[in-house]
Amino acid sequence: MNIDVMDRRSFVATVATAGVGALVAPSRVWGGASTPYPFVDGLSFLPEDLSDIGRSGLSAFILDVSAVERVETDDGSIRYYRSFDASVQALVATRRALLRDEIPGAFLATRGSDVARAWRDGSTAVFLQFQGAQPLEGELWRVDVFHELGLRVMQLTHHNANPFAGGALDAAPTGLTEAGHDLVARMNELGMIPDISHASDQTAMDVTAASTRPVILSHGAARAFVRNARCAPDEVIRAVADTGGVMGIFMMSFWLTEDPVPTVDHLIAQIRHVARVGGIDAVAIANDYPVSGQAELIALGNDNEEGVKAYHEWWRSVAAEGVLGFDAERLPRHVVIPELNQVRRMFVIDRALSGAGFSPSEREKIMGGNWIRVLEESLG
Repeated sequence: MNIDVMDRRSFVATVATAGVGALVAPSRVWGGASTPYPFVDGLSFLPEDLSDIGRSGLSAFILDVSAVERVETDDGSIRYYRSFDASVQALVATRRALLRDEIPGAFLATRGSDVARAWRDGSTAVFLQFQGAQPLEGELWRVDVFHELGLRVMQLTHHNANPFAGGALDAAPTGLTEAGHDLVARMNELGMIPDISHASDQTAMDVTAASTRPVILSHGAARAFVRNARCAPDEVIRAVADTGGVMGIFMMSFWLTEDPVPTVDHLIAQIRHVARVGGIDAVAIANDYPVSGQAELIALGNDNEEGVKAYHEWWRSVAAEGVLGFDAERLPRHVVIPELNQVRRMFVIDRALSGAGFSPSEREKIMGGNWIRVLEESLG
């Protein structure tokens, strides 16, 4: 293992212990309940009711603002495309809304230190992200435009390959291209965090080797529990940790467990595994749904048997391509953990971690401290 990487990781962890602890002044009250330390979500979307951000207890979250178009390919598989025009318009609109205080209690965050401000004021710092480098449309210079507009996190790919990197759901996965190496270098120079969610294993390993700054896997799960290309093998988890980065365990339950009924215990098992493989400084919480939860499931009373049917067409289309872990004969049976598919999930997770034996200092890191460390190390 490269000694320079280990030194950097040790240094970042040491700084984090002092830096995050300094934030833990009096707890903050959110909708009648207090948080003992900042809660941070590694990937979410705006809720339909914007006042839910204040009820969530979040001092910060990473918000995906890329605009998605559903595309059916010639072979019948379903893919999602994020164009430059659509994504930059969404970025500008969200930036404007945050700067004009049109999102109650939230503000545009561009520096890691903004989380301390949010914790102090009882507000929410919002960091903007694109899921995948598709909006660059092969043009490296556009990353500077995105950065100027406030983008601070970008995935290298979303499921499928683009000119920069191979995706997790490609039938024949590839890694980081020469253009991808240039992109990672430019992101490092600008202070934009590389995110390997949805990347192929090879892309993930290439990015963690190429980056001189922390790399994150903003939202995902461990392949040790679900053998699927969308889930991270242990070597990727270690590689993220060795950059000083963080992996956020998300709420999409069919990638957390193959058991027929998903529970909070399955989320805790994922957290415990990543902490064991990468260290307690490498694991955090993410969502991958709107802040309020997966709206269609909420409307169905969190009826997983009914709600998961909306995912089956896509699952079958990926299975037809022969991607690891997708089987048209073994369709997913659930999509949310009912107890967590609601706006107060972070409070439930924190209590569950306490009940599972995690110490207060470990909970502080998992619930937000690890994200804060990476944001401060990467963005200042």
